[in-house]
Amino acid sequence: MNYSEQDIDEVIGLYADTVYRLAYSMVSNKADADDIFQEVFLRYIKSNKAFSDENHRKAWLIRVTVNCCKKLYASAWHKHTLPLNEAALQDNGYYDTHDEMLELINTLPLKYKTVIHLFYYEELPIKEIARLTGQKQTTVRTQLTRARNLLKERLSEDE
Repeated sequence: MNYSEQDIDEVIGLYADTVYRLAYSMVSNKADADDIFQEVFLRYIKSNKAFSDENHRKAWLIRVTVNCCKKLYASAWHKHTLPLNEAALQDNGYYDTHDEMLELINTLPLKYKTVIHLFYYEELPIKEIARLTGQKQTTVRTQLTRARNLLKERLSEDE
């Protein structure tokens, strides 16, 4: 199955926000999120995969996005670089970079940022998050609870 240009444009139009927001929430860096966004849709185009329905397509795109983010964190390049101050970059329109909660979420470890984003921003149920991240539902629940507790602690420290 080869995707037509119209099919590709339609899929990018439908899922661009989802893929970009997830990538940005995981990597906390506009440049890396842009790279991951491009990589995800390039993989989609190359895959020529037939999907059973739109939920299957969305789940596939989310899974590929999570995998690309994990791959970035595991890369030697990422381990030996320091990020630019994100506040110096222009607002990208997907998040308010001055949002206090987003700043707190960005301080969380990757595993917590991922579940927080998928649960609250993408509004996915725990069962779906577990399937997409390859974890048990109890693990996802535990990570959500720990992430919430960390956020609560950090919010109370700021006050």
